[in-house]
Amino acid sequence: MPEVNNPETVIELKRITKSFPTKNFERLVVLDDMSLNIKRGEVVCVIGPSGSGKSTMLRCINRLETLDSGEIRVLGEYVGYKEVNGSMELLSEKATAQQRQRLGMVFQQFNLFPHLTVLQNIIEAPTVVNGVHRKEATKVALELLAKVGLTSKADAYPGELSGGQQQRVAIARALAMNPEVMLFDEPTSALDPELVGEVLRVMTDLAKAGMTMIVVTHEMQFAREVADRVVIMDKAKIIEDGTPEEVFENPRSPRTREFLARVSGTNGKA
Repeated sequence: MPEVNNPETVIELKRITKSFPTKNFERLVVLDDMSLNIKRGEVVCVIGPSGSGKSTMLRCINRLETLDSGEIRVLGEYVGYKEVNGSMELLSEKATAQQRQRLGMVFQQFNLFPHLTVLQNIIEAPTVVNGVHRKEATKVALELLAKVGLTSKADAYPGELSGGQQQRVAIARALAMNPEVMLFDEPTSALDPELVGEVLRVMTDLAKAGMTMIVVTHEMQFAREVADRVVIMDKAKIIEDGTPEEVFENPRSPRTREFLARVSGTNGKA
């Protein structure tokens, strides 16, 4: 296993580039020579205008998208590759899936199985993928449901839940795999405004418990209050990276000041 540059570093993005083909047979660059390190226990909120590459970054970390160039390491291991005799070899799908288990991901849409109960949704992956005994998986699932405030909904079906409740189940399902890092891709964007708070409360509790988290979000107050660092992306690049106080109160980039003025009514100090 390659050495991690910093023993506390959990995720390393080194000069990653990602593009997609367009109708004009050109390439749309969505990540442009981007680097970022995440330390153990950090909560990093990633904000920025739509189309700036935020969600694609998460998908590349989780190997749901492949890079054009650059490298990503999670816990010191190259994502999707292994080093053999000084050269890089592509991992098998099975090995990549095993790597992916170290990362929990919560999407904009809840992606619950509609034909399974809440409890069945949570125990499905631990029992089928990890071979955990059903009794043990059920015990853990009920503990997680208590953590997200949904013990009474164990036997309900997703269609019987509100959007906020479904998203909390999705968080519990991701946690059931005992991930080292949680990735959140706009977890509240599909929710009615009155349901946003209940999901953010669960995420805040995870942060307080020391979970390493990367959160793509437009919830500025959450970023201010919960994040250790705030990263702002624009046009496929990171344009700002600092503490919430640094980014919101004294941003270095004029583009950051413009963006914050538009989304939260603040442009930092003059």
